[in-house]
Amino acid sequence: MMVLVSYDVSTINSEGCKRLRKVAKVCQNYGQRVQNSVFEIDVDYGTFLRVKDNLLKLIDDKSDSLRFYYLGNNWKRKIEHYGTKETYDPEGVIII
Repeated sequence: MMVLVSYDVSTINSEGCKRLRKVAKVCQNYGQRVQNSVFEIDVDYGTFLRVKDNLLKLIDDKSDSLRFYYLGNNWKRKIEHYGTKETYDPEGVIII
């Protein structure tokens, strides 16, 4: 299932900067950054629940924001992309 994860972490102090790095690291481990604080994560439901739990443990719900947009398995029909930063296909060939 494809999930779009968006976050806004307050960085007015050093703790916020650390949270921001940790949130970004979790997202990078499971998905592709498509904009500064937006990731596309294509994982099975069980893995997504672990990712979501990890992210919820990291944020400060009084000063940070975390959003999940569930695009499901037919996500290719729900995404249009224009402009820079070429779109990737998580189901395509991976070149290392």
